[in-house]
Amino acid sequence: MCAVPVVVLFGLLAATGYALGTVLQQKVALQAEEAVTGLRFLVQLFRRPVWLLGGVVMAVGWVCQAVALHLGSLVLVQSLVTLSLVISLPFGVWLTAQRITRSVWLGASALVAGIVLVLSVGSPQSGTRTPGARDWWIASCVSLGLALLLARIGARRAGAVRALAYGAGAGLGYGLATAVTKVFTDVLGGGLAAVVGGWEVYLMAAAATVGLVLNQSALRTGALAPAMAATNAMTLLACIVLGITVFGESFGPGTGHLAAVLAGLALALLGIVLLARAPASATRKQAIDEPAYVCNREADS
Repeated sequence: MCAVPVVVLFGLLAATGYALGTVLQQKVALQAEEAVTGLRFLVQLFRRPVWLLGGVVMAVGWVCQAVALHLGSLVLVQSLVTLSLVISLPFGVWLTAQRITRSVWLGASALVAGIVLVLSVGSPQSGTRTPGARDWWIASCVSLGLALLLARIGARRAGAVRALAYGAGAGLGYGLATAVTKVFTDVLGGGLAAVVGGWEVYLMAAAATVGLVLNQSALRTGALAPAMAATNAMTLLACIVLGITVFGESFGPGTGHLAAVLAGLALALLGIVLLARAPASATRKQAIDEPAYVCNREADS
């Protein structure tokens, strides 16, 4: 029980790091030339200091999340990290002139309420088994396969729908990476040889890369709220499924706990629908010029 406050603290720190880092990277993604796609798009991002700063902030968030995962359950930690959606909204207003409408606030509130309901009434329980190779093969193939399918769907759509598709695909990648991170924290105790010689670091890197590429594509649409909502919600859903199927985690016994979980997930889905109706972010010019102090040298380069 004494570890729970520490898990909550590091989970919230991780959420803040992910929120700020994501908005910083969206700032730069909006500055990229519209005609540039694929590998050239990523290379252009890596040349921007603010985008790299966003990556550093997100890396700090990942460290905090890894500490929380080492001490707590996958569902509990990811639920806390999902609050980055709400934390990102004021950052979006500040850095990318994001418009926060009543629909956005209602969507964010519904999503948070759903998460709180899952945690407080659903009573998620810690895992009861250590996953084997077969578990990870199935989880990896299903997660990454669905992420690529969503990427193809997003490429054929526009606006908020594209942001949702790319964001959901990114969430699947991040969800798998998060699940592997929980195992990776145990491998770290074996030293560098155990890290390099194990499969965990490579699968984690591959899943995180898929999430990163799709996340940048989602942010580039300019619809921060739908992109963040889809990514956070899908990451949470993926972690719930992986927690149950891979780690043997569960919710409290009885129909009441199950009903709370289903109601919480329904509220989260409602939040996504409301957030998908959010207006697009600032125009490309606004995203570059406002606020003026954010790396004006980049806008001139």
